[in-house]
Amino acid sequence: MKRSATAVWLGSGKAGQGTLSTQSEVLTETPYSYKTRFEDVKGTNPEELVAAAHAGCFTMKLAFNIDAAGFEAEKLETTCNIELKDGAVTNSFLTVHAKIPGIPKTKMDELVTDAEKNCPISKLLNTNISVDAHLEN
Repeated sequence: MKRSATAVWLGSGKAGQGTLSTQSEVLTETPYSYKTRFEDVKGTNPEELVAAAHAGCFTMKLAFNIDAAGFEAEKLETTCNIELKDGAVTNSFLTVHAKIPGIPKTKMDELVTDAEKNCPISKLLNTNISVDAHLEN
């Protein structure tokens, strides 16, 4: 499987602006710029996209782990916060809230740890990764 995305940038780093498009067309000429990256202007940025990728990948890996363990998740909700410091992504913080009938907390923690270590985006990132997992009734 191969997936692709395209970035187009016009102008200088600070005053310029660009667009991001994905093969699936979910993103089509989505704007990004210095202001969408480092200020609170509407638009996306690379770190937000990495956070979405990590949250999505981790959650899907966790769902597969839960299935393989003989349980079925009613709901998994993961938030990812990416920290950019001194020009590098230094941390990826995942917080997952899971509703999985009948699963013991120890089993949930084991499956979360495996997903944290083995989802493809976790393997791609060269940064500190942490997970705060909450099992809901």
